[in-house]
Amino acid sequence: MDSEQPSTAARRPGWDALLLAVLVIARLRINSFAEATLFEHFQNVTTHSLLGRLLTDRAEAAFGPWFGDPIALLLAALSIGALIVYLVVDLMGTKDWGPGTEEGRWRGWVKAGLVWAIIAFTVLLPTVKITLLRHENLPQSYSHDGGVIQTEATIDYFLSGKNPYVEDYRNTPMAEWGLEEFRTALDHYPYLPWTFVASAPVKLLSDALLGWYDQRFVYLIAFVLGLILATRLVARERTRWRLGLLMLLGLNPIMGLDLIFGQNDLFVWFWIVLAFWLLARSRSSVPGAQSPHPTPNSPFPILLASAAFGLACASKPTAWFLAPFFALLLVRDQLGSWRDIVRSIPLMLKRGWPALAVFAVLIVPYLVWDANAFIDDVWRWAAGTAATHYQIWGWGASNFVLAFGGLTSRFDYWPFWIPELIVTLPLLIWLGWRQTRGNTIGAASWHYGLLLLAFLFVSRFLNENYLGYILAFLAMGYFVVESNEV
Repeated sequence: MDSEQPSTAARRPGWDALLLAVLVIARLRINSFAEATLFEHFQNVTTHSLLGRLLTDRAEAAFGPWFGDPIALLLAALSIGALIVYLVVDLMGTKDWGPGTEEGRWRGWVKAGLVWAIIAFTVLLPTVKITLLRHENLPQSYSHDGGVIQTEATIDYFLSGKNPYVEDYRNTPMAEWGLEEFRTALDHYPYLPWTFVASAPVKLLSDALLGWYDQRFVYLIAFVLGLILATRLVARERTRWRLGLLMLLGLNPIMGLDLIFGQNDLFVWFWIVLAFWLLARSRSSVPGAQSPHPTPNSPFPILLASAAFGLACASKPTAWFLAPFFALLLVRDQLGSWRDIVRSIPLMLKRGWPALAVFAVLIVPYLVWDANAFIDDVWRWAAGTAATHYQIWGWGASNFVLAFGGLTSRFDYWPFWIPELIVTLPLLIWLGWRQTRGNTIGAASWHYGLLLLAFLFVSRFLNENYLGYILAFLAMGYFVVESNEV
């Protein structure tokens, strides 16, 4: 006879526990690969005026220079330790937990705290470490060329009353970063004004308090606030879904590294998340109503959401691809099908004018100042039509052009606008139709991520940082479920 079965079966591990294990291991491996390429990194850590005092000389000698710097290894050990605790907490209890039980409440809080701790160990503290190392080394070290080095120079131009789109960057640390033949951005600043306008006050404050500044200070603030706001977009009843979104955003395999070295996609992502959060706060379900479309409580949060989206669009052109879906979100209480779009255009403009106004206030002065220089930097450089321009690059279909297109150089021109139009326009129409059938923030996030991915895949370059940015919106598209959708 079989042995007696237990009266209560042990619960299965949660999918969130497996997801966290995958992300932590990937995050640690990516971090170690990145730091392994840094020149004299171990010595820079151990001789740093602050970091070098965290361990004794004997401890530093015991670590040795071959397997990573001591701070990185200690942070990795803390991350694995927190992961183990999370896995144990996940298995505790005899049934699946929910937000309505005491067991669910304490376990949810513990899990969230552990995820935040792991994000700190693998992303936030490594960013602080790299920032401190750069401060005591060369200004072109430990940082991304455009997101940190060039943007800091742009802030200086802005504060001194110079036009960043007219000035060149040949007398800045940018001139010493990377391979000489690929330094085409020395004559161009490809980002939009809000990037340096918003950063200028932070630089002034940092200079006053610390005596120095690093652009990652802005990105760190945006990252933490963005994580808090993004998880608030998930209905409170979906505790595990909130955790899953926090993991995928906070431990994003690519975007985390972008924060550590200072690429600026996080900055754009934050303003879009802020716009979504404001939009979500402006709506509530009507008690007893059967319609899936909530009605707005007040127009003021909608106007603020529109303004936040305008700031995203004035930061980087990648935000522009969200505009059709965001416009539909502004009138989601009025749309029943695609046939209502034309009728809703006046209301879209009434609710969306702050986005247009904010964008114009930031962009038009530079168009008036020198339109040719502005367009050359922001558009022609990326399109490959400027005198000096960006190369064909990345992980997209442009590699087939290099392989079979008869070009002699990565810097040759090829009409990528043709496949961009052929692929993007039909996809936009179809995704817009889908948006009217399920006009939610989650749907807009997913549609935006897919549209941008398709466009960049057939464009001149699909850099890996764009994939991290797109993954963030696909994660939001999957996990964001508002309370009125539950």
